[in-house]
Amino acid sequence: MSKFSKIIGKQFSNPHGLFGKICCIIMNVMNKRMYRTVISHINANENSTILDIGYGNGYLINKLYKRYKSTIKGIEISKDMEQIATRKNKSGIKNGKVELLEADCCNLQFEQESFDIVTSINTIYFWNDERKGLNEIFKVLKPDGCFYNTVYEKEWLQSLKFTREGFKFFTQDDYIKLGEEIGFSKIEIIPIKKNKSFIIKYIK
Repeated sequence: MSKFSKIIGKQFSNPHGLFGKICCIIMNVMNKRMYRTVISHINANENSTILDIGYGNGYLINKLYKRYKSTIKGIEISKDMEQIATRKNKSGIKNGKVELLEADCCNLQFEQESFDIVTSINTIYFWNDERKGLNEIFKVLKPDGCFYNTVYEKEWLQSLKFTREGFKFFTQDDYIKLGEEIGFSKIEIIPIKKNKSFIIKYIK
């Protein structure tokens, strides 16, 4: 694997510096169809509470807030993303509806049953412990709450050179089994693009 591919792989997991900002823009373009599908399937309103995991430059939070005016908290492990995400979401932050935090999904510091909805776009590949992370999400979801885990197909990801650095790979069956082990009452697969991407909707 080339040095450039290694750099890109690391940036996708933890974007930082100027190149990290560029990578986030690339991810926004690559993931546009994912964002649209997630937003269209979420059933939210201004009274809903939403947690977005790995907010990056704040693109999805901005779209969710504009559409639903919900109370949204975002967590991100990259300090460098906070500044740009804050600018993108200044209206929601000013209104006290959006809060951006530096945190790890494997150690959520929220009260149990705090959120109606949790979203994540292409982050589970980088979690230190996917079982612990999903268990943390289960705890902070309200009864009947939903986690929209949006991902690329394992085979498609493995076809990319840069994913050989720092990525974990999961099949649909892996995601379903993991959710069942955690205790979700219902798990749905929502196709986005055949042989490329889908949403695993975990319902508490």
